[in-house]
Amino acid sequence: MSINKETLKKIAHLARLEFDEKSEEKMLKDMNNMLSFVEKLQEVDTENVEPLQSMTMEVNQFRADKVGGQMSHEAGLKNAPKRDADYFKVPKVIK
Repeated sequence: MSINKETLKKIAHLARLEFDEKSEEKMLKDMNNMLSFVEKLQEVDTENVEPLQSMTMEVNQFRADKVGGQMSHEAGLKNAPKRDADYFKVPKVIK
């Protein structure tokens, strides 16, 4: 399988990519190299190989969640530069 210029243009449109003629040639070459690599992987015999769930044999050390001290609503707003009764006030970012 290989990618031609027409297929590359469709992929570029779907991915919202734009590139000039020189970049198009490089992209075409790179994508065809990737496809040839994947085709080589399909030649590998994986009949007796179990699928991996993780790349390492490390085991997570979990700990129990502990409820700690809580900050009151008033203490949380104490150092706010601007606030009203219940919330932080911040500058408007969406016009």
